[in-house]
Amino acid sequence: MRKFWLLFSQTVTVLVAAFFVIATLKPQWIERRPFSGSVGSVAVLEAPAVQRGTGPAGSFSAAAKLASAAVVSINTSKAATKNPHAADPWFKFFYGDQGRNEPQGGLGSGVIISASGYILTNNHVVEGADEIEVVLLDNRKAKAKVIGTDPDTDLAILKIELDKLPVIVLGNSETLLVGDPVLAIGNPFGVGQTVTGGIVSALGRNRLGINTFENFIQTDAAINPGNSGGALVDTTGALMGINTAIYSRSGGSMGIGFAIPVSTAKQVLDSIVKEGQVTRGWIGVEPQELNAELMETFNVKTKDGVIITGVLQNGPAGQAGVRPGDVITAVNGKAVGNVSELLSAVAALKPGVAAPLSVQRAGKTSDISVTPAKRQRPKTPN
Repeated sequence: MRKFWLLFSQTVTVLVAAFFVIATLKPQWIERRPFSGSVGSVAVLEAPAVQRGTGPAGSFSAAAKLASAAVVSINTSKAATKNPHAADPWFKFFYGDQGRNEPQGGLGSGVIISASGYILTNNHVVEGADEIEVVLLDNRKAKAKVIGTDPDTDLAILKIELDKLPVIVLGNSETLLVGDPVLAIGNPFGVGQTVTGGIVSALGRNRLGINTFENFIQTDAAINPGNSGGALVDTTGALMGINTAIYSRSGGSMGIGFAIPVSTAKQVLDSIVKEGQVTRGWIGVEPQELNAELMETFNVKTKDGVIITGVLQNGPAGQAGVRPGDVITAVNGKAVGNVSELLSAVAALKPGVAAPLSVQRAGKTSDISVTPAKRQRPKTPN
């Protein structure tokens, strides 16, 4: 027995010594590698969740180099349109020959998420564009087509046909913490690809009036016009979010920027690739934030959750037994604390598939099974 123990201890000693030698002389041999996954039928690279905080101290050059190759510039153009009054002689008399409006151009950024050419960007970058050109960091150019858009989250999926495309690694935005260092990569003001650094300033920002569904990562990394659709990455170069908006009084960065989490982007990509559109749940209720007045009016005892002040009579919630005055505290096991969280949780439900709502009524909590319907997109005005 002693002989075997000596042999075991000597083997462990040799292996540990070899590990330290390799770690010192050839650290790249034991680096964590991203692993392959898929979103829908799109093959992507995903980073293990344990990567958080493993980036090198000091310089972020490795992360910037890794991610930058997959961040592209997007140039859009909208053809000149004919003025509807161009044929009116009185219009010509007063305004001259102004029969056509000038062509319009736009500028933004995007992120290559698949070697097959799929690109994530903002919907507002490509909305209404007649032509979309993608320019890679190596100066290759390609025309892009829109695979699908989701105005409710301000995301769009494009596709280009080029070989040997660099692909960004998709991270896990759910593991981000306030104070984590991040880099914003894009093409601000058209000056060329730019990397800025900062930290995660806040998580779960909502009620900003930017999108219908809001769950923003807030950062002080400088984001400017042209950065929209670009990448927010961590210190390993993994994609954490899609830069989408800034708070500014001057039009430039004031240290408050917002990015859509990559977790949201994955859901949108999956729905668009599988179904051609994003499908969300709807239950037909009018929710409001809990306040002292509503709590007194409806005799509510809890301070957690969202109060329902109106229920559509023949809607899914109404048919399931939800009543005005009910307080929804969780949807499908996920706690909700405000209207935005309730809206997002309900939207994540699959239409036609029953899901439980945790409801407090008259001081008692119970689960009500609701079968959500499909949420209809609001009609855009002509």
